Amino acid sequence: MKPFDLRAQKLVICLGPGGVGKTTVSAALAVHAATLGCAVDVMTVDPAPRLLDALGLEQDSSEPVEVVLDEVDRGRRRKTREHARLRALRLDPKRTFDSIVARYALSDAARDTILENRIYRNLSGALAGVGDYMAMEKLLELAANPATDLIVLDTPPATEAIDFLDAPRRLLELLNSRAITLLSAPSGIFRSRLRVVDMAARAALAAFDRVTGLNLLSDVQSFVRSFDGMYEGFSARAARAQDKLRASDTAIVIITTAESSRIAQAREFVGALEGAGLRVSAMVVNRVMSELPDAAELTSARIAPSLRKKLKRNLADYAALKTREEASLTALRDSLPAGAILMVAPDLGREPRTIADLSEIGRSIQQG
Repeated sequence: MKPFDLRAQKLVICLGPGGVGKTTVSAALAVHAATLGCAVDVMTVDPAPRLLDALGLEQDSSEPVEVVLDEVDRGRRRKTREHARLRALRLDPKRTFDSIVARYALSDAARDTILENRIYRNLSGALAGVGDYMAMEKLLELAANPATDLIVLDTPPATEAIDFLDAPRRLLELLNSRAITLLSAPSGIFRSRLRVVDMAARAALAAFDRVTGLNLLSDVQSFVRSFDGMYEGFSARAARAQDKLRASDTAIVIITTAESSRIAQAREFVGALEGAGLRVSAMVVNRVMSELPDAAELTSARIAPSLRKKLKRNLADYAALKTREEASLTALRDSLPAGAILMVAPDLGREPRTIADLSEIGRSIQQG
């Protein structure tokens, strides 16, 4: 089977359950691609503080920031492309939504109306679905840069990732829904249509407004109508995002560990992705144990008998763990989707805290 070649991809999407090192592996792949001569952007959703430090990011780094690669051994960096570089950013859904409104609003007045609307102010920062789609908007923005060879996208944990990848389709459904058509219509037409088609909904909304005094219905209508002229653009970009996720040069990579429960989650995840029409390109098993020393070395070692006995016992325990790990890897290898590649990332033996650590992880990932 052909090896997984980062340089042949335009987009790598890293998915996996929480706690398996998904964000770290995403950053490591990005650093490694940069050392191979690629111009890389890595976008992470919720990095740990140590990873923010390693990438040189602040908590509010919502725009690409150049990552200094001086820690990486220059002797290992291939001079295949003069424009090789690495940029990193942390997704900020609200800032991204604000920038989309500012860029595509039909006028300054329309922009200000949307940004000041109380429905928008709550919606743009509070709903997970908004964050999912804003990641796709940011992805399209990064992909529009012709100087970028590769984008590495870190995603939310697996429990949310299907929704994350399904965001463009859901947005298209919303924009084509009867609710948007009704809410964006002039008030007189809206009342007429709602009276005929949705009398119960109208009564419920009216009662809610009377009780709360929030004028929710009129605020929602005002919010929806303020986007007039922008829906077509949102729809076109959502369709482009859908195409991007399924492009031949997009690789979906699942990150897991060798624990049986994590592998079971990864298998379920593969099934869910296939059900959504998304192809898995590779799976990375993170924190794989290193090869164990030969037990015979302990017999000839010049150490106290009591220490030798303890070391032999520890080695036997690790050997049992290694055997279980190998069995898990074999089962996983046999159950991979057609064409998918299994790769392993050996345990670094310490928490990765620097660019050099990330580079080491990226280099160590090998086909298994």
